[in-house]
Amino acid sequence: MDRQPCVYILASKRNGTLYTGVTSDLIKRVWQHKNNEVAGFTRKYAVHQLVWYELHENMASAISREKAIKEWRRAWKLRLIEEGNPEWCDLYEGLV
Repeated sequence: MDRQPCVYILASKRNGTLYTGVTSDLIKRVWQHKNNEVAGFTRKYAVHQLVWYELHENMASAISREKAIKEWRRAWKLRLIEEGNPEWCDLYEGLV
């Protein structure tokens, strides 16, 4: 996958702790989370499984979507994940 703006959701496990982020290099960014190279929330709560992502045309669009999703209720985020990834598979393996 070439560098492209996207929004992503990581989880600690199925129905576990969720983290929503934005990046222009999804593979690199998820690798950083998985290898605890990102200090903060994802390292503290072991949130390393890529369960959802959405590609965008530009970074402004991706940032806007990330901010909107961060405001959502947890149930809406769970529904979003389960619509595209009902088994909560780690989607990272399919990217590399």
